[in-house]
Order: sequence, then structure tokens, then C-alpha cells
Amino acid sequence: MDFHLVPRGEDRNYTGFLTKTIVYSASLTVFLAAFGLSIASIAVPNWVSYHSEHDSYHYSYGLHRRCSSLTDTCESFPRREDCVGEDRYFCSMWRSVGFLMSFAVVLEGMAVVAYMIILSGGKQLRESGWKVLSTLILLSAAIQAASMSIVAYLFDNEDRFFVGWRLDESWIYCTVSWCISAACAGALILAAHSLPSEGGYELIPDNF
Repeated sequence: MDFHLVPRGEDRNYTGFLTKTIVYSASLTVFLAAFGLSIASIAVPNWVSYHSEHDSYHYSYGLHRRCSSLTDTCESFPRREDCVGEDRYFCSMWRSVGFLMSFAVVLEGMAVVAYMIILSGGKQLRESGWKVLSTLILLSAAIQAASMSIVAYLFDNEDRFFVGWRLDESWIYCTVSWCISAACAGALILAAHSLPSEGGYELIPDNF
């Protein structure tokens, strides 16, 4: 029995195109939310904070600023004088978190561009683009997870954070962001391995 290669039907091509487009579009929408949370975690100076209900005092550390309710202002952090003596270790680790989060946002921005290219491209991009895209997303998620873990470690081990201090909204933004990003990458990988191809050729038997 011989086999011949013949193009698949147009309905299959359209179904495959529509399904993959929906997956990319839906995951992009969710990923944009994660992207926004990452930016917010950098912009909002509230990774670790102290609240005093007695006198309504509030003090918080952001990646690049620290704020106090006493002066109702924020100042750059860490500064040169914050990185001397025993504080050098904390300063180095804190600056590392700031760098890592900025790098993660750059990777997320590249992922958004990759989404746009894939969605506006042809079949080949939709079929194979998930590899580069999911790699960018997973790498950004891993970097954010590392940043979150470093801050949590400092919170648990630094003497400056005593009773009354807590991990606050920016830390939560980062945590939610990398979890969403990881879920988006997982959805892309699962879809790539489970959804049918958009078209191409299939074998049919030749009985003659």
C-alpha cells in the first residue's frame, strides 16, 4: 500500500490558527497584568515596612527609596552612608535585588515584544515562537522569585527588622507577578505540545 502527502483541509488550518491565536492572546492579556505588577513593585517604595498603630507612624523600604511618615517624604536608598561597616552586606544584597528586578522587567518587555511579533506573524512563528517566548517568561519569573527570596531572607535575618516590621505590598506584587508569569509560560508549553498543528501535510493511503 502506498501513501501520498496531501495538504490538510482548510477547516483544520483555520481551527489550528484560531486556537493558537486564542492561546497567545489570552496568555498575553494575563502576562500584561504580571508585567504591570513587576513595574509597580519597583515604583512603589513598600517592600518592607513598619507600622505603629499607637502614633500612626509609618516607615518603609523600597528598592530605590525609603519613606517616613514623620517627614512625609521619601529619600534615595541605599546611599553611600548606608553602605559602611556592618551595613555593607545588607546594602549589597538590597542593591542586587534592585538590579535583578530591573533586569526582570527588561526581560518581560522583551517577552511582550515577542508576543506581538508572534501574533502578527505567520504559521511558522505561531508553531515555534513559544520556545523563545516561554524561555523569556520563565527566566524573568525565576529572577523575580530570587528577588523575593532575597528580601524575605533579609527580613528574617537582619537586626534592623524587628517586631512590627512586615513584608508589604511591593513584595506581594513581585510574588504574584512571578507566579502569574510561570503560569503563562506553562500554558504556552502545554498548548504547544497538546494542540494540533495549523496545517501542513498528512498521509493518506493509496490502494491503487
